[in-house]
Amino acid sequence: MRISPDLRVAFLDSAPVGLGFVPIGLTYGVLVVQADLDWWWAGLSALLIYGGSFEFLLIGMVTATAPLTAIAAAAFMVNFRHVFYALSFPLHRIRSRAGKAYATFALSDEAYALATGEQARTWPGRRILWSQFCMHMYWVGGATAGALLGGFIPDSVQGLDFALTALFTVLALDALKDTRGDVPTPVLALGSALIALIFFPDQMLVAALALFAAALLGRHLITRRRPSRV
Repeated sequence: MRISPDLRVAFLDSAPVGLGFVPIGLTYGVLVVQADLDWWWAGLSALLIYGGSFEFLLIGMVTATAPLTAIAAAAFMVNFRHVFYALSFPLHRIRSRAGKAYATFALSDEAYALATGEQARTWPGRRILWSQFCMHMYWVGGATAGALLGGFIPDSVQGLDFALTALFTVLALDALKDTRGDVPTPVLALGSALIALIFFPDQMLVAALALFAAALLGRHLITRRRPSRV
């Protein structure tokens, strides 16, 4: 069977991300089984929902039989950042409607970072799509394997639910290193959260997101007007 050249290259592009997806997916699958859900629930949710951090949250909501309205509200809040991703994600390079639909569905933090980087400015739409597909399969495979192996891990093992927090902590530290003289994004996020907590405690998440969006826009305008140092 002939493998598409775009798929071969996209697999290599997404491999570093996949090395991070697999252990987090394994953890997710283990937590699904330890929550007394059927093993296939992990792979199916990873395939159809593909929500990353929201899927970890969904485990507790499902086991607590939370109402659908609460689940929908949580999904919107957790993934609200994707609204801003769409402003600069190269969706225009993807020609087919089906491809655009899948690219929108499979838009993750890692896929956005990969497709909008300096090295991806000349990538065709197929390469972007295949890279997203590979990341999706890394997640599905890791979650399914974790669920199948979860029965062999004793319930007394602690700390698995901290895996996603650890991942985002590492990503935040990397963002702090790459500030280039501007106010770091994690600092803006933390400041927005603290202001929202103090002044809008009942609507903290919505207020924090609004403040964070305003801060990012303000930083962008200031940076654009700053004279070049070349």
